[in-house]
Amino acid sequence: MRAATQHRTFGTSVNLMEKARNEVIDILNARLADTIDLKTQAKQAHWNVKGMNFASLHPLFDSMATHLDDQADLVAERITALGGIALGTTRLVAATSSLPEYDLNATSGEQHVRALSKGLAQLANAARTAINRTAELGDQGTSDLFTEIVRAADKDLWFLEAHLQG
Repeated sequence: MRAATQHRTFGTSVNLMEKARNEVIDILNARLADTIDLKTQAKQAHWNVKGMNFASLHPLFDSMATHLDDQADLVAERITALGGIALGTTRLVAATSSLPEYDLNATSGEQHVRALSKGLAQLANAARTAINRTAELGDQGTSDLFTEIVRAADKDLWFLEAHLQG
């Protein structure tokens, strides 16, 4: 995880200690960057997939991008609910995402499925870690949000990986 950043916060009646709240905001912003990054990777796959599985993968990738966009919104709104500033511009996401760059040479359905599976697994596993850490910090609300994200990511991962199994 990237180092904690100094950023402006706003007063709130949320009863988390300031140090814990700031760490939770940093965790959320790190996952926001990854989520937005993966959403754009899913759109990259959606736009560029070729081959025999085009008809099934094209809408699957778009659906995944929609799920990630919804999750990014949940994360960003949680940041602001805690008095933080959601750091979600394209430039900030590019600078802070922990995901590897997407393979721009991918064209086949299998190449895109493998790339997105890898990124989605990384995102889900980081969210699993965030479930425990935010609970330790006393923020069960954020922990629950990450649980919701993990459930959705695991389902999307199942849909992707099913194309590679059998």
